[in-house]
Amino acid sequence: MSASDELVFLLDVDNTLLDNDRVTADLRQHLIEEFGEQCAKRYWVLFEALRAELGYADYLGALQRYREDVMNDPRLLQMSSFLLEYPFADRLYPSVLEVLAYLEQHGRTVILSDGDVVFQPRKIQRSGLWNAVDGRVLVYIHKEKTMDKIIARYPAKHYVMVDDKLRILAAMKSVLGDRLTTVFPRQGHYALNPDNTQSYPAADITIEHIGDLVNTDISLLTRSASAGAHS
Repeated sequence: MSASDELVFLLDVDNTLLDNDRVTADLRQHLIEEFGEQCAKRYWVLFEALRAELGYADYLGALQRYREDVMNDPRLLQMSSFLLEYPFADRLYPSVLEVLAYLEQHGRTVILSDGDVVFQPRKIQRSGLWNAVDGRVLVYIHKEKTMDKIIARYPAKHYVMVDDKLRILAAMKSVLGDRLTTVFPRQGHYALNPDNTQSYPAADITIEHIGDLVNTDISLLTRSASAGAHS
């Protein structure tokens, strides 16, 4: 086996490699400036309803539904451009590209994200993450339910999953067991909200920032799968 066959690193995007909370804050402010407080609130109501329906964040889908409320407002035509042309590279967490380069020395890096088939790939491309992993990008609706597809596409002896949601990590761990090391970066509103973390077991490794992985001994990432949680 080559190094890439031995070890595959699976990395989430939103609030793991990229500060999506800041993206959302910028969009929130832009909506208020363009359409006013009440219309902006309406968009986020539609956004949350669609997320509950689909199981992932669909910014463009919510915009399409929002269009039905303000069909005659020409400013709406510029909203998709704001999203699609947003400077996502400026929202990468510090040292993310260094982390990817470091992990690539020891295995194969793969972006594994949830999302739609237009906006999420666009975000990954414009952020520079697509090129950083040489196009090894997977986007699913519920990635934790597609482990068979992930393994078939990137077979390996051992996997490391890095994600800001303990729910996702626990679900994947239940499938792969000791073949998977889970890494939980405590970044973003999901990771810092006790309501989203107290119901799930701790990850094998907890870090404060994604950049901490640059200083992590790779052997620890494989040992921790069976040795218990580490911080």
